[in-house]
Amino acid sequence: MIDGQTFLRDATANDAVNFEHVRMAEALLFAAEEPLDQATFVSRLPEGADIPAVINALEAHYAVRGVNLVSTGGRWSLRTSPDLAPILRREREEQKKLSRAALETLAIIAYHQPVTRAEIEGIRGVSVAKGTLEVLLETDWVRLRGRRKTPGRPVTFGTTKEFLDHFGLETIGDLPGVDELKAAGLLDSRLPDGLDVPMPSDDPTLREDEDELEAGDLDFLTPLDAESTAENADMSEPPIGSPVDPEGHEADEDEPDQAAPESPGDSGDEGPK
Repeated sequence: MIDGQTFLRDATANDAVNFEHVRMAEALLFAAEEPLDQATFVSRLPEGADIPAVINALEAHYAVRGVNLVSTGGRWSLRTSPDLAPILRREREEQKKLSRAALETLAIIAYHQPVTRAEIEGIRGVSVAKGTLEVLLETDWVRLRGRRKTPGRPVTFGTTKEFLDHFGLETIGDLPGVDELKAAGLLDSRLPDGLDVPMPSDDPTLREDEDELEAGDLDFLTPLDAESTAENADMSEPPIGSPVDPEGHEADEDEPDQAAPESPGDSGDEGPK
């Protein structure tokens, strides 16, 4: 096999091209942070160097290699061969932060599951944007469990095994309790008397007040609006331990919903460390 140096020597042997000038130009191209123009070659190569001949020799040398000498706007640079683009393409998953609304919704689902959208709104005191639940479902941390046996038959939500994996939990019961949340500074130390954090359970078995999902339930966004309205209209009182804003719900549609949070017990805006 003929190596690159032999090729260049052979290519320049029969022409009036100085082999050392070609090597110098090659080094300049390799080390350059941006394309080089002819004036740069003239200033860096020895006086009298035939710049066009040097460039032509390098173009011929790299024409069939994985790196080509390419001219753009009168300037030259070494670039990977276009036909090798597929093996150089790299995909990566971009981590994003969850909005505060999504973090709070995720925490409520984790602790209160199975829980409906109206119950989430009752606990938060504001309405839940469609994008919030959609983002949580797309992360695979939240799933549709079933339908509550109440007027409107609202969808119930619960967490998934992916939720446990992401947050490093052996079981859902490993979520922090009130004392741990206070110690971490995630709860106000002056909480109302009687406030308690429920013992979470992600038992996949449907409860007595749940029906199985039906065909088409996975397309949940449209029916969620109707069922949430129906459930709110028929609820004579909020869920147990769920404070309700006496002035009505305040939409959080303006809160951007993105992906990759920290702990579900944290209602802050920061994502995972």
